[in-house]
Formats: sequence, C-alpha cells, structure tokens
Amino acid sequence: MANHSANHAAPMPGQFVPSQTLRTIYSVAIFLGLVLFGLALFKDGDRAWYGFLTAFMYWTNLALGGLFFAAIQHVTKAGWSVNIRRIAESFTAFLPIAAIGAVVLLLGSKHLYIWLDSDVVAKDAILQGKSAYLNPTFFVIRLVVFFGLWLTFSKLIIGNSLKQDQDGDTKWTLKNVGLSIAFLFTFALSYSLFSVDTLMSLQPHWFSTIWGIYNFAGLFQSFLAMLILFVIYSMKKGWLRGLVSEDHLHDLGKFLKGFTVFMAYIGFSQFILIWYANLPEETIFYLARSNGWWMAISFSLLILKFAVPFLLLLPRWAKRTPSHLAMVSVLILIMQYVDIHWMVYPNLDPYSPHFSWQEIGPFALLGGLFLWSVTGFLSKNKLVPVKDPRIEESIHHHVVY
Repeated sequence: MANHSANHAAPMPGQFVPSQTLRTIYSVAIFLGLVLFGLALFKDGDRAWYGFLTAFMYWTNLALGGLFFAAIQHVTKAGWSVNIRRIAESFTAFLPIAAIGAVVLLLGSKHLYIWLDSDVVAKDAILQGKSAYLNPTFFVIRLVVFFGLWLTFSKLIIGNSLKQDQDGDTKWTLKNVGLSIAFLFTFALSYSLFSVDTLMSLQPHWFSTIWGIYNFAGLFQSFLAMLILFVIYSMKKGWLRGLVSEDHLHDLGKFLKGFTVFMAYIGFSQFILIWYANLPEETIFYLARSNGWWMAISFSLLILKFAVPFLLLLPRWAKRTPSHLAMVSVLILIMQYVDIHWMVYPNLDPYSPHFSWQEIGPFALLGGLFLWSVTGFLSKNKLVPVKDPRIEESIHHHVVY
C-alpha cells in the first residue's frame, strides 16, 4: 500500500457545483412530480401506486449500486477506481430518501399485493401455503431490516472514506475492507429477498429461483450507465483534470459491456429454464408478457438492452469516446425503466401496455430527489478521495488492451 505522503503531489479536484440548469431541472421535477403523483392518486389509485413502485425500484437500485460498487473496490483493493469512487459513493445519499419511499410504498401496498387481502388468501390454497412468508407483519419487518442494514453499511463505509479526506489515515482503508466483505454477503441475501418482496410477489403464484440475480444484473448495469454520465459531466466541467482520463472511461465501458452480457445471460437462463420445464406455475409469468404489445416490449429488451449496447460497446474506441459512451448509457437507463415497467405492469394491464401521465409523477419526483441528494453530497465533499493511499495508482492508470 502506497504511503499517503505521496498524495501531496496529486492534483486537487475541482469543486462540484451543480449548474443553475441542473438545479432547475431537479427542482421542477420534484414539484411537478409531487403534483402529478397527488393527482394520480385521486384519479386512479392503482395506476398511481404501480407507477410509484416502478420509480421506487428504479432509483433505489441506482443508490444501492453505488454502495455495491464502492464495496467491491475496497474488497479487491482496487487502485484504478479510486478517483471515480467518490461519485459512486454519492449515489448512496439517496438511500435515506429511499427508506422514506419504502414507508410511502407500504401506504399503497394493498393496491399492489393481493396477498395482503385476508379475504383473497382465505380462498386461495397457494397463498395460504405461502402465508408464513407473505404476510403484512413479516413484510414490514423485512423492509425495516433491509433498509436498516443498507443505511448502516452506507454510513460506515462511506463515512470512513470521508474521514480519510480529513486525516489521511490508512486505517480507514483497512477498516473498509472488512466492512465491505460483510456488506457483500448481507447484500446478496437482502437484495434477493427485497426483489422478491417488491416485484415477484406482485404475482404471488409465480416463482423464479434466479429472480434476485436478474434484478441485481439490471441494478448494476444501470448504475454503471449513470456513473459514466456523472463522470463524463464532471470531466467536461474540468473538475477531474489530471485525475480521471479516458483510460478510466475505458474500464467503465468494459464493466458496462460485461454486465450487459451478464444481464442477458441471466435473463435468458431464467426464460429457457421455464420454457423447457413448461410447468403451469412457472410459465404464467411469460404468458402474461406474450400478449399483444407486451411481446414487442419483451423483444425490445433483448434488442435494446442487450444486442444494441453490446455491439456499440465492442470497439476499443467506443469505450474511450465520451459522447458515444454517454449515448449508450442513456439507452441503457431508458431500457432499465422499460424492464422494471415490464416486470410490474402486466399485473395491472394484462393484455396491452398502457403508459400514461400517472407514471410520470412518481418517476419525476424520485428522480428529482435523487439528483438533489447526489449533487448535494458532491457539493459538500471532495470529488475525489484525495488522501486515499492508492490515489497515485489511479492517477497513473493506463489501459493497454
């Protein structure tokens, strides 16, 4: 581990200052989103809560992706990523808001989950068999435990990273290795169950043994896309001059391509296992997504969330060209919303997809809060972990393949 005294020669990052345009965007999004969500609740409660669930999962996934990325950098003792790690850490600033969002979700949960209706459960033998897990009390307990764990690990891991900015002590780096190992084991189980609770239980007769990992694949793919956009934005502003180069973008592009393939692999594995087993209790999920235009959306995920990004990220130059990489990232972020919408809405619109203004409100509200919390974090803290013992390795990072 390099001595932190070498850090004195490292260039200092610029101060992240959100532009007036960016502040206007998230302010309008929060206000307009709140108004539209309120109107949606009044006009069509079911659709409003389905829209809230979709937006809640989308933005919460990005926040969790930031914590997961930071953790794997600490566990692997990576040096190349030090100068982009703080931007990933900033995404966790949304986690307290996501925890409040989980409470809001509970308020509308009866519009989403039929297993919360005791009359329905009393007439359904399958739901009675699952009632030990799918019941209101245990559902609330799990959400409290999950967010409690995620917020605690976020406070500790990100907190240690910020403390190192003050004193430069390498003990914070060493502490984060153990904490990150514990978090990764915790996250594997908690996020799998979280995705089952929030998404798979929308159709409680159905089950998949790899549902958690499919949702994780989408989480990390979309997180990488958002991270790339923030890194490119900061580079263009000149805040990362001498600290982050196209070599860092290249590695982020490789990461993005790799998880694009991984997402497709898990999605195909889930489908093919269900297809050749051909069991009624498993096929109901894909039958619902083979009706009318839902089939077109199913194919769009294959083409626009896997095939197109994969081909666009293949050339070496593609991963080193900011404008190209940003374009692919935007496409992936759009398709991540389509993917979650595809998982959620066939339970409400079983015959054809229907997108309306009711979906815009919750997405704009939580998206605005995400931008507000992340930019607020970056504005208050160093854009780069300036006293990390591996910062010199990150500054001199070069990709040769």
